[in-house]
Amino acid sequence: MAGGELGALTIIEAVSRLVPGVLGNLESTKDETFSSSDGEYPQYTKPADFKGWKVPGVLLNGDHKKIAEWRKENSR
Repeated sequence: MAGGELGALTIIEAVSRLVPGVLGNLESTKDETFSSSDGEYPQYTKPADFKGWKVPGVLLNGDHKKIAEWRKENSR
């Protein structure tokens, strides 16, 4: 942040998200880390098994209700 560019972009991003219509979908803000006191849940990517680190099966089954429950239980 020596030149201030990164800091300025961070502020622009944070403030512009508050302007109606910028995100396109108001529901997008409900799943933000800072929008809840629950904290963040573990994040995974592909492949489902990487060097012995496995994605929990519940996250692979497509059941959104069970995924939401898992996220809530595993939030920090």
